[in-house]
Amino acid sequence: MAEVNRIRVGALVAIGVALLLAPVARVNAAGWQLAWSDEFNGAAGTSPSGSNWVFETGGGGWGNNELEVYTNSTNNARMDGAGNLIIEARRNGSGYTSARIKTQGKMSVTYGKIEARLAVPKGQGLWPAFWALGTDIGSVGWPKCGEIDIMEHVNTNDTNYGTIHWYNNGQADYGGNTSAAPINNFHTYTIDWNSSLITWYVDGRSYVAANILNNINGTDEFQKPFFLLLNLAVGGNWPGAPNGSTPFPAQYKIDYVRVYRWVN
Repeated sequence: MAEVNRIRVGALVAIGVALLLAPVARVNAAGWQLAWSDEFNGAAGTSPSGSNWVFETGGGGWGNNELEVYTNSTNNARMDGAGNLIIEARRNGSGYTSARIKTQGKMSVTYGKIEARLAVPKGQGLWPAFWALGTDIGSVGWPKCGEIDIMEHVNTNDTNYGTIHWYNNGQADYGGNTSAAPINNFHTYTIDWNSSLITWYVDGRSYVAANILNNINGTDEFQKPFFLLLNLAVGGNWPGAPNGSTPFPAQYKIDYVRVYRWVN
């Protein structure tokens, strides 16, 4: 996959008509049916399932001036034997290694509830994420493929960010944030996505919603299939570089990733 230029902005502003609508609180409602999941129950020290995930490897900044090199080593991504996947960022001399995995070519989803139970590391320059990209990225590029950030966290605060990126006569962004304190404990991060709305939740509590009804403001990207990604970046335009206080190795823990379809 080509490098994704994920430009971050301090204040996320909708293009044209405001996108924010009242959330539709169905995240814990009856009617959801599990369609796909990875519970990460593999043996300690093994890689994530090749039936579900593929590694992206390499460095070069990934469009954001990140500092890590992504590897497929179990030093950077492995099961802990207790039902968790560990993505670990490590100092490697003057540089850093980490891991980035995706379901591209294995699983894609259009609409539904997408959820993961995650515990993210805190530290200057750390940038864990759980997100999705349009499956047509190879043909249309970014941001025309669309991007849904289900969870992003940077540095040492307890703020979780949920955002969409798309193309509308240039890059457009919309989203919000909420406290997920303490951020390094396990929390459940969810989106409820249908043809009208994308609604974000932390621990079942909604905090922002984006209107995509009738492709408002060019949001037709979000009516198509997406694949999922998990990664732990180090450095970059948004968090800045690590410093002497940043803990290494830094561990991003994933208990499960689940995708549900609405059958009610």
